Amino acid sequence: MRSSDEWGTRVELSVGQVAQRAGVAVSTLHFYEAKGLIHSIRNAGNQRRYPREVLRRVAVIKVAQRAGIPLAEIAQALSALPEKRTPTARDWQRLSTRWRQQLDERIERLTRMRAQMDRCIGCGCLSLKNCPLRNPGDILGEEGAGPRLLDPL
Repeated sequence: MRSSDEWGTRVELSVGQVAQRAGVAVSTLHFYEAKGLIHSIRNAGNQRRYPREVLRRVAVIKVAQRAGIPLAEIAQALSALPEKRTPTARDWQRLSTRWRQQLDERIERLTRMRAQMDRCIGCGCLSLKNCPLRNPGDILGEEGAGPRLLDPL
């Protein structure tokens, strides 16, 4: 997909223009490019130039990040698009549907944690044997000595 102006000339944006229009730092664009999330071409002066479509790609990345999707997963999803094209509305529907289950699971886990915290707030016990948040039913003691991780986020 190539964007062009009204005369058919290919529209290319500088890294500063993309950063300003997308609302991200130039360093963010460099990072995304290093991770393969976006691509630029170099002009005769060896300066980065981006097609206008990169703005939509950056928007998709930022929305997915705000939803808590790990960058590696975003990169994997975008790399699966044909010819590394800019995501269309249909592509976004597929991507967001794919991530919805993960988000629902995260929301459920956080809701449970919030409810447990509400029961604990103010008790001040910080009991390592009986605390329903850190060690419900002393299940960690049954696993032996040393640190344990209950539910990694």
